[in-house]
Amino acid sequence: MTIDIDLSGRVALVTGSSRGIGRADALALARAGADVVLADIQLESGEGADEYGPLAQAAKAEGLVYTERTAEEIRALGRRAVAVRCDVTDREQVETALATALGAPDILVANAGTLDHVARLEGQSPELWERDLRVNLTGVFNCAQAAWPAMVERGWGRIVTMSSVAGALGGFGQSSYAATKAGVIGLTKTLALEGARHGITANAIVAGIIGTEAFGFGDPEMNERMVRRTAVRRTGEPEEVANVIAFLCSDLASYVTGAAIPVAGGIDLFTF
Repeated sequence: MTIDIDLSGRVALVTGSSRGIGRADALALARAGADVVLADIQLESGEGADEYGPLAQAAKAEGLVYTERTAEEIRALGRRAVAVRCDVTDREQVETALATALGAPDILVANAGTLDHVARLEGQSPELWERDLRVNLTGVFNCAQAAWPAMVERGWGRIVTMSSVAGALGGFGQSSYAATKAGVIGLTKTLALEGARHGITANAIVAGIIGTEAFGFGDPEMNERMVRRTAVRRTGEPEEVANVIAFLCSDLASYVTGAAIPVAGGIDLFTF
């Protein structure tokens, strides 16, 4: 017997959807029947994102921004889609992203994040520490708080946040990233507790080494070390994360909430 994930009639907001996991999430939700708002600081037709560091700048320079193109792909599937510029640290922009013609979202996938601040503790930049807090943690809070009232009123909602094995295990040279991703798990569990009686579930994806464009910008030697540390000895595909997210957003996962789910190929296991 085949059980299909059916999100027909649902509206999803996916942050950080210009590429990588966010783009894959948006497409997977659309294939399951959802209409999608793609929210990102970068659109092909607009400026912006330079202030968010070298990774965003490199992505723009390499033409790795697909927000509007992804919206077109979703519309070609017969679903509604809109691409909006949204800085998740700006509450006004978040409210604007929620107020599109598609209607208030039933589903929030809080994927936007930064991961380019790499230095041992003594070399961590206070400015980038604050930036990472604003984007990786406060950004999730801003989006969840804005989407919450409509979900409560509707009596149904799905929130999926993006954490990392760095948040669960620590990350050498990643104080700000690891701390914020650990905070995302705590926030998500609290959302699960507070949403449970309103038909809202909240779960965190604890992602491992995923073969996104950002991974391609990494140091090859370090990338290889991380792959060897992974039990399955390969990077994950963005679609492998997106498939889990689509399940969590469906009625098939109605009894799953407050979970921190590793999609990590066993990197969190005792691998040797």
